[in-house]
Amino acid sequence: MAETTHRVLRLLSLLESRPVWAGPELAERLAVTTRTVRRDVERLRGLGYPVAAEPGVSGGYRLGAGGRILVRPSGTEPALRVMVEGADAALVRELADALAALAGERLH
Repeated sequence: MAETTHRVLRLLSLLESRPVWAGPELAERLAVTTRTVRRDVERLRGLGYPVAAEPGVSGGYRLGAGGRILVRPSGTEPALRVMVEGADAALVRELADALAALAGERLH
């Protein structure tokens, strides 16, 4: 499950980085199949992230308004918090841990 969570957070990060991504391009970046990308997009939607999908040559995936990761640095509390409305507490903790691990990788 940790690998899936890590990958879904990476997908969210990619979707935040530019307006539109083609499915095959996301699959290549994440080293998975396009089917896995579709499943991960559904996971994000299940968590309340507004991911739109447009079929066709000029289509792709895009993150709608309000679909950003909320990050709040702090000196005394955990450095990162993920706000996910409607998700169970265990999933929110797992997402927060994976996000913190990703941030740590980028800091070093």
